[in-house]
Amino acid sequence: MAPDMTTDTTIPDQGRAQRLDRLREAALYVCTDARAAQGDLSEFLDAAYAGGVDIIQLRDKNLEARAEIEALEVLRDAAHRHGKLFSVNDRADVALLVGADVFHVGQGDLTSEQARTVLGPDVLLGRSTHSIDQANAAEADPEIDYFCLGPVWETPTKPGRPAIGLEPLRALAATATKPWFAIGGISAGQRIAEVRAAGAQRIVVVRAVTGADDPSAAATQLRQAL
Repeated sequence: MAPDMTTDTTIPDQGRAQRLDRLREAALYVCTDARAAQGDLSEFLDAAYAGGVDIIQLRDKNLEARAEIEALEVLRDAAHRHGKLFSVNDRADVALLVGADVFHVGQGDLTSEQARTVLGPDVLLGRSTHSIDQANAAEADPEIDYFCLGPVWETPTKPGRPAIGLEPLRALAATATKPWFAIGGISAGQRIAEVRAAGAQRIVVVRAVTGADDPSAAATQLRQAL
């Protein structure tokens, strides 16, 4: 018998207003793969959320749709247990099936209008930007709820993408009205201090939490620095 892939409708959806409130309060956003190598996805998610992570995005290009849905159901359950947000990357069909709080796309992915057509008005939309011009375009797009700007420093999670440095953060901090996150090579210590000094109040990290021996403690350290 084929596995039952039906979405669990017993878990209540958050409305747009509640999601926006949580987005405005968010400071720490983590992207993770499905942690197949570690085999500890559920434990990792609970630890990260408990440590102070506000949003977790599953980003795993190696997963086919069914496996991605299964992992996202684990993420959704963890987010709801902790009263936090969870994010789906790239695939609007998958985001719709799992009842995503947040749908995040890159520059070459669905337009905001296309995403809204699939997902409706309640899901928060985010976009990756890599220059001040792209950030300003996201700021001006009425359908985009938040955006990320980077990579501030080169990072192996985005090989070949050049670093933009701190100056675009300074420029954006002076004009942006929407929530925005600095991303790329950010870690505890001097780098997070430099990002904060440049005006960023929110960050996205990957390895700083996913690669930590104690994800909860790593998240707490970053959250306190923010």
